[in-house]
Amino acid sequence: QVQLVESGGGSVQPGGSLRLSCTASGLTLNKVVMGWFRQAPGNERSFVAAISRFGESTSYGDFVEGRFTISRDNAKNTVYLQMNSLKPEDSAVYYCAARFATSANMTQASVRYWGKGTLVTVSE
Repeated sequence: QVQLVESGGGSVQPGGSLRLSCTASGLTLNKVVMGWFRQAPGNERSFVAAISRFGESTSYGDFVEGRFTISRDNAKNTVYLQMNSLKPEDSAVYYCAARFATSANMTQASVRYWGKGTLVTVSE
């Protein structure tokens, strides 16, 4: 059974950093594009970042503004999201996602597997 498990969420002050991890089981990671979405209370789920099967290309949501970096380690079946210069508006539940594709492109409709999410809170 395929499972995506996120970790690394927590509470930080504005300007701080977090690194999220997502470890997959039940699938070969190099067969899927991996990505991250986020959703805050009252907001729609929005695209954060995606990375192609072997890490050759990446894409980011417009709000990232160069602050986040997505990476992957297929040998560890893990994808990462390094988040720097965090803002209060970054507070959300962050979800790991996977789709069978080749390019770093994801929409909610294209996602095949979802993680259960990890909470990020940015506040004083």
